[in-house]
Amino acid sequence: MQLTPHFSSEEMECPCGCGEKEVDNKAVRMLEKARVRADLPFKINSAKRCVKHNAEVGGVSSSAHVSGYAFDIAVNNNSKSRYRVIVSLIDAGFNRIGIAKTFIHCDADPRKPKNVVWVY
Repeated sequence: MQLTPHFSSEEMECPCGCGEKEVDNKAVRMLEKARVRADLPFKINSAKRCVKHNAEVGGVSSSAHVSGYAFDIAVNNNSKSRYRVIVSLIDAGFNRIGIAKTFIHCDADPRKPKNVVWVY
């Protein structure tokens, strides 16, 4: 099922195959807005995670992925496209961004500190 023009519910599903795929509607709309602004494809590596899978991949117990507020977007080493993704996420309202070598994490978890950027 398509959630937005660019993202399906299958893309949001926990990678372990448990079937959990409920993500925050506002966060998905923000992700769509960022995708349109960046004018680049966003491949979602990880969105919703069940508690078990989150622990298996080393996620913190309070992960925004578990509550359905977070997305990991695959990126290549092209600094221009990475910049476009980050700027589009900020423009779309994400105020929590993590930067890794192969992905960019964004989340809109209202329980967590705002206006932060970190590296992995």
